[in-house]
Amino acid sequence: GTDLQGSTDAVLQDLSLKNKDVDVSTLILCVPDQGTLLPYEKSLITLYFSPEKLERDFEVNDSSLIQDYVLFLRFESVGKRGGCLQSLSDGATATTRSHSCHVDLALMGSGFPVMLTFKPGTVIDFKECYLGEQTQVVCTMKNESEFLPVTFSFRKTAHFNISPERGKLKKKSEKEVTFSFSPHQIGTFEMKQIIDIIGTGVDKNNVNVLKTKSFHQIYLTLLGVCKSKQKSVLFAINPGLTPLISNATGQFVARGTGQLSDTAPVAILKSTQTQIHTHRKNRNCKDGALIAFPNDRAASLRPSEWNKKYRTIFTKTERYNYIDPDFAYTHSERQLREECKKYYTDFVSRLRQRRLEKEASRQFHIYNNPVSIGIKPAEGLKSPNISIANFPKEKLQHKMLPSDDSCMLTSRKLAAIVSKSTNKGVWSWLSPMPSSTQEKADCSLTLTHKQLHQIFIGPSTIDFGDVCVYSTTTRELHIVNNLSIHIWIQIEIEAVELHETSPLSQVVPPLTKTHIPVVFETNTVGMFKRSFSYKINNQHLGHVLVIANVMPVELQLSTRELILTPVPGCLAGTEFRRTVQLCNPRNHPAAFSWRPVTGDRKSAFSIKPTRGFVEAYSDLECEVVWHPAFHSPETGEFTLCVPKGNSIKLKCFAKVTIH
Repeated sequence: GTDLQGSTDAVLQDLSLKNKDVDVSTLILCVPDQGTLLPYEKSLITLYFSPEKLERDFEVNDSSLIQDYVLFLRFESVGKRGGCLQSLSDGATATTRSHSCHVDLALMGSGFPVMLTFKPGTVIDFKECYLGEQTQVVCTMKNESEFLPVTFSFRKTAHFNISPERGKLKKKSEKEVTFSFSPHQIGTFEMKQIIDIIGTGVDKNNVNVLKTKSFHQIYLTLLGVCKSKQKSVLFAINPGLTPLISNATGQFVARGTGQLSDTAPVAILKSTQTQIHTHRKNRNCKDGALIAFPNDRAASLRPSEWNKKYRTIFTKTERYNYIDPDFAYTHSERQLREECKKYYTDFVSRLRQRRLEKEASRQFHIYNNPVSIGIKPAEGLKSPNISIANFPKEKLQHKMLPSDDSCMLTSRKLAAIVSKSTNKGVWSWLSPMPSSTQEKADCSLTLTHKQLHQIFIGPSTIDFGDVCVYSTTTRELHIVNNLSIHIWIQIEIEAVELHETSPLSQVVPPLTKTHIPVVFETNTVGMFKRSFSYKINNQHLGHVLVIANVMPVELQLSTRELILTPVPGCLAGTEFRRTVQLCNPRNHPAAFSWRPVTGDRKSAFSIKPTRGFVEAYSDLECEVVWHPAFHSPETGEFTLCVPKGNSIKLKCFAKVTIH
């Protein structure tokens, strides 16, 4: 996402401020991004481009920044990932094909930012108004972009109205928008107004359909204050007696709470400090009597609380309290009510006590054992005070992105997955069959082409090179599971030469690498080309080609003609000696024996050792000695015989110098 039209210094400065961790799969969507092509079949592929605003390490004014993208989309055949497996073989002789079957498609696109400005600004302050009134502010909205129009939509906000709520601005055009403040309650309001920028996008449920949705948001701040209207309250004196209970002035009549009371409500003056109209004989009364208002005549219709006394508000004279015998409780009736109330109180108390005793007995039987010995575990222990500083700081682990059908694989994401799998140790022994419930569920899944592309099994061609007959050669078949689920690998081998390969079945855990040793043995000389098959989760079939050039047992001589000259310092008769080197170029030990070629005359040459073994890829020196005598021949010949292998003749010459 770089503005390619800018200068070099501007581009370099812009790159230094950008966060380089950009997921390319969110920019490009390919539909379909996986599938199967039959021979000579064509398929239509749809590409979607959705640029996003790049995050920056520093806040800069990038309202006019253009983001140009150049991407490469690679179409690969599933299973052709030889480059990764080549790094796992560590330079082994097993070869892989570096030129995988793929096609690259170059993509170019430009992303323009949404440049929508408001006058007088993004903070709109309304005048103060009263409840029920309305104030308006006219704002000018302008599209600063020179390339694309803007479709906007205002979201509904409490106490504020916008007209028009939605619309479209052409490039380099402006429109007036009216903001109205009509509060429904009293207070100070600071609301965030969200403006959705509408465009076309891909539906997650159906990627083949484009739908209209919000892809960008702009925020405005709306400020308003609502005040209440002041009303003057005129208190009027109550000229008469009120039928309900009221205060001294007769205003603000108290309504009943709906609860039934046994006594009539009496209006009581809480302040008993006034002594203006109190009679002299009543000034020192200390019987705890309550002071009643003079207009609560409703209390005289039926008796109030019989054990309380009431006095008048001014003279403090004990107030007359009429007790109607038709409505008042007698002393026996009041005593009966108290006994009934006490009976039910004691009954509820006994039930509670019985329940607590049963609970205590049950707890005792639970802990009455030799281990607990009647003591409740952790009884009386207090939990420690845990602080945030006591928790160790956990290292942030980058979660592996799920490879679902709606997200394409990128080279960076695939490299991260491969790095996480290959950095682990190699598992040498794994379960041959799914055993746990999770393994059985994972190994029964049908994998998609994208998931199969993340499973590396190879190399696809195992070349043993030149191998010796009767030898045993081993190469490794690497298996890397980059998925977050278990996979079950089953190998089927029909060739007799590969029957020693083991194990033939493995359950590979998630993000794990392992290998299977492929063993090659044969008794037939010639070119070997056979393949074996493998299955993933007993469904997906694959093949591996095995190539070997089987050679017979062979020994090589350093020279075919050996000239013997006298060696100074040796005993007489043995000074003519020299060595010849036997070389084994094969991967199997070779046995040998020397046979002298004699005619009518006896040979004067001897060689040691006359028989033996030469290890694989090693050499051995044999010493030839000429024994001089009267009429001894100065030439000789030996035949190197290799069982089930080649034969080579060695000619020997003795060079005698007469001084």
